[in-house]
Amino acid sequence: MITESINQQFLSSLDNYRDKALINLLAAIPDRQPKRHLYDLIPIYPKRGGKGFRPALCLATCKLFGGTEDEAMNSAIAIELLHNAFLVHDDIEDESEERRGSPTLHSIYGIPVALNVGDAINVLAIESLMRNLRSLGSQLTWQVFNEIQYMALESVEGQAMELGWRMENNCDLSERDYLRMVLKKTCWYTCIHPIRVGALIGSKGKANLDALNRFGYYLGAAFQIQDDLLNLNGEKNIYGKEICGDLQEGKRTLILIQLLKLCNAAEKKEIRNFLSLSRIERTSDKIDTLMFYIEKYDCINFAKNAAYNLVGAALKEFYSCFAGFKESEEKRFLENMILYMITRDK
Repeated sequence: MITESINQQFLSSLDNYRDKALINLLAAIPDRQPKRHLYDLIPIYPKRGGKGFRPALCLATCKLFGGTEDEAMNSAIAIELLHNAFLVHDDIEDESEERRGSPTLHSIYGIPVALNVGDAINVLAIESLMRNLRSLGSQLTWQVFNEIQYMALESVEGQAMELGWRMENNCDLSERDYLRMVLKKTCWYTCIHPIRVGALIGSKGKANLDALNRFGYYLGAAFQIQDDLLNLNGEKNIYGKEICGDLQEGKRTLILIQLLKLCNAAEKKEIRNFLSLSRIERTSDKIDTLMFYIEKYDCINFAKNAAYNLVGAALKEFYSCFAGFKESEEKRFLENMILYMITRDK
């Protein structure tokens, strides 16, 4: 486990990366009209204190491969902007009520305004990438664009898989199905992509990016399972989203998939009926029943063990990928990120 001193050092570095990215992100928002229904709304999610994993991974990896924060900053901003655009749209698709401890954007301003804000954030991400032309040159800028395009496609495909499972009320999924969806929806834009872009920029296009994919996958999958766990047993004032919101939304988490695998026929029918209901019909008493089954079949510990196994795999890949790099603050940051993924509480 991460010792307290190492953990504090890691969190300090993470906060530093996040704060630098946030300052530059906010500076990139146009100071023009219309403000009330567009530009004044864009900073709302970024200012709510996200963890900043994605820009931090991009900036740290760039420095590890010999680049500077300035060289990677436009790309790091673009990654964080795309992340926030995904959140705005995801919250609408999931009918979520809270994001980072406050009401979701669409619940305050309505779906049409929130959709438009999400679209605008995507446009600002493109603009941020275009600024790379001045600092990185045309060839490297185009390579970064290609990375972004591939990541975005993987993400929407993963989202389509998850939405399809819920729409069709699929109750016969496997751990393999879940990890495939997570690879696309979470791993690419949370870990694989920021690491690849950082390495691409830092090495000036010389790094073997595909060699980093497995590390990013294991890291991202552990992150997602920990997020699933926090949604069920996290502290609301720390976690920042609705506790048991995944159950209310009918998300096929690893925990729910394991439950459906182990429960008896009568219980599976009951759970299937629950998942066929609308969000508003999935009342707290029904969710309590689902939580009883989750505890009965020890699904929480199953997911925890899966996350620990993924962290072990991520550590192995880290040592394989970065054994030849000299010790540095950036290398220690990436290594500590691995264990932090399953020890974080938000």
